[in-house]
Amino acid sequence: MYEKEKFLITSDTSLCVEFGNEISRKINAKIRAFEQLLEKNPIKGIAETVPTYRSVLVHYHPEEITYDELVGRLSVLAEGLKETDVPEGELIRVPVIYGGKYGPDLEYVAEHSGLSAEEVIKLHTEAEYLIYMLGFTPGFCYMGGMDERIATPRLKTPRVRIPAGSVGIAGGQTGIYPIDSPGGWQLIGRTPLVLYDHTREKPVFFEAGQRVRFYRITEHEYKKMRAENGGKE
Repeated sequence: MYEKEKFLITSDTSLCVEFGNEISRKINAKIRAFEQLLEKNPIKGIAETVPTYRSVLVHYHPEEITYDELVGRLSVLAEGLKETDVPEGELIRVPVIYGGKYGPDLEYVAEHSGLSAEEVIKLHTEAEYLIYMLGFTPGFCYMGGMDERIATPRLKTPRVRIPAGSVGIAGGQTGIYPIDSPGGWQLIGRTPLVLYDHTREKPVFFEAGQRVRFYRITEHEYKKMRAENGGKE
């Protein structure tokens, strides 16, 4: 049974529709269903929606629709959540080279977990992950579903520059840096996929709701795939 959603004011031009207080696939299903309903039943005045772990941020034009009117429309729309069937998101297989210069924190994650580096890689590639949300930088995906045995705290001091494609762990999450940027996640590997390119029709590679499985590749395969994808070292 769906719990009643909450509406929170976040600014003069946005509101938050909150669906729960925890990170879970059940709440994520509500968010995806809500986004699906909005897509099928567009509301004049909404500029953009941004799904997060447990809510949807709605940006709107107050000159076209007031806060109270928008809450009323969204409340009616949310009544349809119980009947909305949300299919599983697309499964994407992501190649990763683990350890060495591509994953400088792999050994630390192994030491922290009381496992070998090979066991960390095995656990990381065996799991199926759900992309709960995008944020931080364009296309950065926050994924849940990682084996808790390899959960590792963030770095105490973030790095100034992390190469695009780096695969990291922070707490019980895993994610991929789509562009060169600062960051504090523990880096265990790197993918040759180009996850953000502003010249593409669809600049961002991933979408919230998609599923991810990682698989291990060699350095030779990494360099070959990176070149084929137009990436630069």
